Amino acid sequence: MTRNAFTETLYDAYGQRFAIDEVYFEHRTDHQHLMIFHNAKFGRVMALDGVIQTTERDEFYYHEMMAHVPLFAHGDAKRVLIIGGGDGGLLREVLKHRSVEHVTQVEIDASVVEMAKTWLPGHSKGAFDDPRFHLVIDDGAAFVANCQAQFDVIMIDSTDPIGPGEVLFTEQFYGHCDRCLADGGVMVNQNGVPFMQLDEVRKTSQAFRSLFADWHFYGVAVPTYIGGLMTLGWASQTPALRQQSIEVLTRRFEDAAIETRYYTPAVHGGAFALPRFVEEAIGL
Repeated sequence: MTRNAFTETLYDAYGQRFAIDEVYFEHRTDHQHLMIFHNAKFGRVMALDGVIQTTERDEFYYHEMMAHVPLFAHGDAKRVLIIGGGDGGLLREVLKHRSVEHVTQVEIDASVVEMAKTWLPGHSKGAFDDPRFHLVIDDGAAFVANCQAQFDVIMIDSTDPIGPGEVLFTEQFYGHCDRCLADGGVMVNQNGVPFMQLDEVRKTSQAFRSLFADWHFYGVAVPTYIGGLMTLGWASQTPALRQQSIEVLTRRFEDAAIETRYYTPAVHGGAFALPRFVEEAIGL
């Protein structure tokens, strides 16, 4: 990185470069290096440890699909657990659902939340002040290992499986999440871009297969996450949740009266259709 350009370091042989118009925030915490800068095309951009996490321009692709797919599939989620997601974008979308009575968010680094409140206020849009919200500063894996509460939906909005995010991609962690799911619940998580990170999807599928009655992946193409389609993991002990009809999803979406920019019931259903190379990698 130079003072006028940011080059992502996620992959050794391939990357992307962002022009930096202005650096708003840069700080190294006990856990990671945080940076927020402005780019003429993407607006404000957040990076952790040299990897782009979110931008003002395209964050809604990811946050809407991670939130609304499980919530509309469930239909009556009251308690939601978010692991990670310190920028507040996912929380914003979850709290659009009137059925949701309580959201616990577990973030390992308090600096991420404070930085996002100041420099990315458009992500949360006041969600951190919602009375239904409860923030826990803790390691997500440690939290679920000791948690006695149960949740209708668990969303794992983690970084890639390097550094602090590595423990959130293990079979042991998924097993603890399963124990924390209420009957009829569902867990979703981010699993990277399969064109570049196919082993990540493959390993997650192996862990899900041993733990859940129903598991799959669904896709969303986020411009910032280079390499094409991104996969989000889906895991539940209730297979019917993934089989909701377009009629049911449409009725729930219309009744909710939620404004979206990416999610639609049709996109919801189609997102579970995976490219053949991904199906082969996960044994479908």
